[in-house]
Amino acid sequence: MPAIDLVVCMGSACFSRGNLRTLELIQGYLREQSLEQSVNVTGTLCQDRCRQGPNVTIQGECFCGMEPKAILEILEERLGRAAGAVQ
Repeated sequence: MPAIDLVVCMGSACFSRGNLRTLELIQGYLREQSLEQSVNVTGTLCQDRCRQGPNVTIQGECFCGMEPKAILEILEERLGRAAGAVQ
């Protein structure tokens, strides 16, 4: 299965709005679903969407204003299929 690219903005605005917690949630989800080898998680500096942050990009699609509950729902929606394929 091809790797999925997931980018977490760690620029100052997104970081101060909670993207460190978002990154922790993403890493925990990937561990729980055994997807660590299927998803490339990287951090980036500012993505020029500071006012909309915190931002996470999955396969080139930006999700803005990520709250912890929202990121878990998006991960389940976007990566849940990948977890089913791994099992």
